[in-house]
Amino acid sequence: MKIDIDGAPTWVGSGYPAPFDAPCLDRKRVRLGAAAGLSQFGVNLLHLQPGTWSSQRHWHSREDEFIYVLAGEVVLVTNAGETVLRAGDCAGFPHGVADGHHLQNRGTEVAVVLEVGTDDKQDVAEYPDVDLRATPDGYVHRDGTPYPPRK
Repeated sequence: MKIDIDGAPTWVGSGYPAPFDAPCLDRKRVRLGAAAGLSQFGVNLLHLQPGTWSSQRHWHSREDEFIYVLAGEVVLVTNAGETVLRAGDCAGFPHGVADGHHLQNRGTEVAVVLEVGTDDKQDVAEYPDVDLRATPDGYVHRDGTPYPPRK
């Protein structure tokens, strides 16, 4: 089935609790997998405005992730340091490997990245740089205390 990209579910912003949402507020995800009715893995077109991050640096307990840069340039930040990725470059992140990663658009043009990842409802994401963990029940502090619901 051909996907109507303009009609696909789109999400702008971040679900993170403040202040962790701030660097991600200008990101846009077009949920192509959801538009196709896929349920076992997600596929997104991620648009990162200049100065925007894909996420806080994180890793997943049960979800694999793959990214492919379609346009522009991003900086991949991992435990090993920083790597510039340009159109045609890709990277992968196996589940269970405690290598926090994210993308930052430090350029002057919009970057577009194809994201593909497992969709596991029992996944836990760890955020090594901030007091944050994503659980199946929502965002919590590292000690397990829930963050207040977003307004």
